[in-house]
Amino acid sequence: MPKSTLTFMCSECGGESLRWAGQCPHCRAWNTLQEFQVRKAPSGARASSSARGPAALAGGRRPVPLNEIEPDADPRRPLAWGELNRVLGGGIVPGSLVLVGGEPGVGKSTLLMHAAQQIAASGGRILYASGEESPQQVRLRAARLGPLSPGILLLAENDLDTICEAIRAEAPQLAIVDSIQTVTDAGFEGGAGSVTQVRESAARLMRLAKEIGVPVFLVGHVTKEGAIAGPRVLEHIVDTVLYLEGDRRQELRILRATKNRFGSADEIGVFAMGEAGLEEVPDPSAALLGNAAVASPGTAVVVVLEGTRPLLIEIQSLVNKIDSNYPPRRIASGIDINRVLMLVAVVEKRANIALGKSDIFVNVAGGIRITEPAADLGLALSIYSNTRDRPLPDGLVAIGELGLAGEVRRVGQLDRRLQEAARHGLTRALIPAGARAVRPSGLDVVEVRSLAEAISAAFPSHMRSGAFIEEAEVSVP
Repeated sequence: MPKSTLTFMCSECGGESLRWAGQCPHCRAWNTLQEFQVRKAPSGARASSSARGPAALAGGRRPVPLNEIEPDADPRRPLAWGELNRVLGGGIVPGSLVLVGGEPGVGKSTLLMHAAQQIAASGGRILYASGEESPQQVRLRAARLGPLSPGILLLAENDLDTICEAIRAEAPQLAIVDSIQTVTDAGFEGGAGSVTQVRESAARLMRLAKEIGVPVFLVGHVTKEGAIAGPRVLEHIVDTVLYLEGDRRQELRILRATKNRFGSADEIGVFAMGEAGLEEVPDPSAALLGNAAVASPGTAVVVVLEGTRPLLIEIQSLVNKIDSNYPPRRIASGIDINRVLMLVAVVEKRANIALGKSDIFVNVAGGIRITEPAADLGLALSIYSNTRDRPLPDGLVAIGELGLAGEVRRVGQLDRRLQEAARHGLTRALIPAGARAVRPSGLDVVEVRSLAEAISAAFPSHMRSGAFIEEAEVSVP
């Protein structure tokens, strides 16, 4: 029997330690070391393995030249939803291990049941191992999403041995384990969801998927901090990590790939949650701008890139002056607060606006999170629009990164951004000066070098000879 030893693993970085400590010695995070067991093979087995020499490794395998390896004969299995295929890199890869994470109730099980029904509709077989819900509960959800299919095999089981045996026996086109935190391996100590059980169960399912070529999807719980519960090494084991994001009280759901060995890790898929389950949204820009405020101060439209897809997004800001002695608040939803603080300082300095006595709230509509700086110019114009209580012109889109000196910097793939703006009926675009881009018909493109020029282009009456003037001064002849 192999021997087992106790060690400790950090749930944040996956680093190991021989003894418990309050702080991880690798990433310096506090209270993240958790106990787990490691099995070691007997020394006799290692000696006999090394005696065989490098030409005959364990299992009779040997190193193979790269040019002698045959390409994978099994193509990807595309799904009926193009949004899901986009995030997966073109479809489900045979033998892949995919981790789907998200907050409770966001729709992880619903999304995978939709995928199972689509494969079953094309004649495939699916094994759905449920460790949290009873067979009756799973049946109710499947019936709500569509007609029940005999191709979906349900196994209500937590034991990993039983699940692996069922996958081998049925050889399905897709296996779903919901969730990995409920699966236990009898060969290891610890309860379900512990570091040992989660790590070893995922590693064993990974080896099974590669061995027999069955793709396996794992559902992972998410902690309050937004990370997948269990050791961080779980994300390193799997081939693809998908996060399903969205507020349960809102309609839109965003499926984001943060790791993908078979495609881009920057793509997103957009879905809408309705009474009959999830539906794909093939035109996210139209959905995100469907409820946009019309001629409202503090509202701006920007174009951001998610992978290869340009998205039109509405940014809202609210600037509220306060009379108390308390420090002003800066609150942001959907964008990094540090980015917001920097842009507020740039607007205050370069646009000569006093914001030190004002609360500032920033929100990205639709539940999208902006991570690229191409939305800087739009957010700055939104804040300025709010301070002057004047809306931005209808049909205006702002594209550009702002520097600390107030200069507007170039952004990548400007052609695609402008084409997306023109496709949705926008009529005017502010872009960085000197950017070479194809200008679509019907879209008036204005080049600006600085924040002052952008404000002058958006609010012509607010600028005179490069200096800002107050609203009262505009009416003076």
